Amino acid sequence: MEVLSSRVLLKPRRPQASIEFYRDVLGLAIYREFAVGTVFFLGQGFLEVVGSGEAGPSPDVALWLQVRDLAATLAELRAKGAPVEREARREPWGLDEAWISDPDGTRIVLVEIPADHPLRVDVRG
Repeated sequence: MEVLSSRVLLKPRRPQASIEFYRDVLGLAIYREFAVGTVFFLGQGFLEVVGSGEAGPSPDVALWLQVRDLAATLAELRAKGAPVEREARREPWGLDEAWISDPDGTRIVLVEIPADHPLRVDVRG
């Protein structure tokens, strides 16, 4: 299988509230808008908020978003009214993580990779 592009599809119960959250609170740039949805840039992928769902979020699904500065990101999100569900902490696997959620309750894991973590390898040298 050759994958040329990918995106996560999210069908929220309150589509407009979710679009406003991802656009205005998280500040994600819009890749494309169409009649039934909005596609946001999500680092190296895309998040498509499309249609309307009925079931709501599952605790088994989360968005994992790596940020440059977790403390600054949390301060910015708080200033925009986003509630922090779990404060930042170092996980046993060495990453700093905090949790927020979108208006539908989908968990969003904000992650900072510490400078001394094995994932931070400078390959330019």
